[in-house]
Amino acid sequence: MTQTPLLLALDLTGTFAFGLNGALTAVRAVRLDLVGVLTLGIVTALGGGIVRDVLIGSLPPATFNALSYLGVAAAGALLAFFLSLPLERFSALITVFDAVGLSVFCVTGASKALEFGLDGVQAVLLGAITAVGGGTMRDVLIRRVPTVLSSDFYVVPAMVGAAVTVLAERMGIYGLASALVAAAVCFVIRMLGLRFNLYVPSTPRRTSRRDEEAASPGSEGE
Repeated sequence: MTQTPLLLALDLTGTFAFGLNGALTAVRAVRLDLVGVLTLGIVTALGGGIVRDVLIGSLPPATFNALSYLGVAAAGALLAFFLSLPLERFSALITVFDAVGLSVFCVTGASKALEFGLDGVQAVLLGAITAVGGGTMRDVLIRRVPTVLSSDFYVVPAMVGAAVTVLAERMGIYGLASALVAAAVCFVIRMLGLRFNLYVPSTPRRTSRRDEEAASPGSEGE
């Protein structure tokens, strides 16, 4: 489906938010120069879409045919580099924009996979990859376990939004309205996850003797 001006605006907003949030995350985790911040911001914003396009054989990836995406991602990263400390006060707003990006990317990723003739399951997976792939690549580059694999209610909303997109297409009702509904479903689930501190269940952590001693009464200050 050809992107409408509204979906294009949301897509660019998500790209900017991913570039900004990705660069801020990198700045918090490690000390980077301007090139490092730019690189990680752009990777976060565009990496998932590039991986999707390579997997479905859409070459060259759409990012390289539309420089607007690269420019918007770079703008977000630059803002993070020069205003990283003041932006800490707007972390909640940046999180909202990040959720918008997650929501739009999972829908556009799934819909593009369907356009290339993939089945529903593959389309859902590629929608999720489009939404979270860039952040995963960023985490690997800064040598930490990707957030989507260890904590946070992040990939689940993306998969649900992609699944709603696939369902709408299978029912023959996919269009602007259903795309916005699918994105809204992802956005609401993501925000509810943040509001109620939801997490995907993880494996039990083995408690060491040192942890037990630190947690025992009277151990503090000894």
